[in-house]
Amino acid sequence: MQPKHQPADVPDAMRRTICEKLDALQAREGITIVFAVESGSRAWGFPSPDSDYDVRFVYTRPVEWYLSITPGRDVVELPLEGDLDINGWDLKKALGLILKPNPVLLEWLSSPIRYIWDGPTCDRLIQFSKTIAHNRACLHHYVGLGENTFRTRFGSREEVALKKYFYLLRPALALRWVRMHPDIIPPMNFRALMEAVDLPRDLTDPINQLLEKKRITKEMGVMPRIDALERFAVAEFAEAKAVAPTAPDAGERFEAEANDLFRALITSPGNRAA
Repeated sequence: MQPKHQPADVPDAMRRTICEKLDALQAREGITIVFAVESGSRAWGFPSPDSDYDVRFVYTRPVEWYLSITPGRDVVELPLEGDLDINGWDLKKALGLILKPNPVLLEWLSSPIRYIWDGPTCDRLIQFSKTIAHNRACLHHYVGLGENTFRTRFGSREEVALKKYFYLLRPALALRWVRMHPDIIPPMNFRALMEAVDLPRDLTDPINQLLEKKRITKEMGVMPRIDALERFAVAEFAEAKAVAPTAPDAGERFEAEANDLFRALITSPGNRAA
């Protein structure tokens, strides 16, 4: 039920620019990028004509770096440059977040837009992530995102930014997905979410209209509020909060497996930084 890899929404020239910057970053930092993906509205499936490129990646360093008595920084980032936002996490940090689990990292692993993708390594990360109960973490994460958007970006305004409707609806759809498909991590793609959560037509029609409008409207575009969509989102948040305390939770019993996987990956011949 996960969306297939779709390199859409990234022009060839921009894809080359991003890959060149990632290659230069690997050489300068002495890292090996395991995967680099798009994580923003382009991967979510509702970009505007002027949407940024939000590139996120996971990397490894030489084994000696991990054996130092002085902990190193586990994040690498480039300064914002035009519409490019590029940063990533060390593999050790990433595995720790999978253990929580962290829904953001789970989304990166399911992104439909890939710039660098070490297939065998990513397959092992994905398989490991599937062993961790994600329900409670996803519920708390998406409720937090959605309610924060509704509180800070809607409030008593008569008009709201068009893109904020998607920041409200996407968490609501993800929560509905978790309820309907509890054993499958919600897909990153917005349309994939819509198609699998059995929405009535009085919701799908206005959402499809919003998708088309966002496709041709710049990021700062505003619009009148749509009560039906807001009621739907608020109801999903309330239902998720009610069931979250009883949802399966990730335990600590997978730490040994995470350590084994980490050691195997950083010492693998395929890790150029090893």
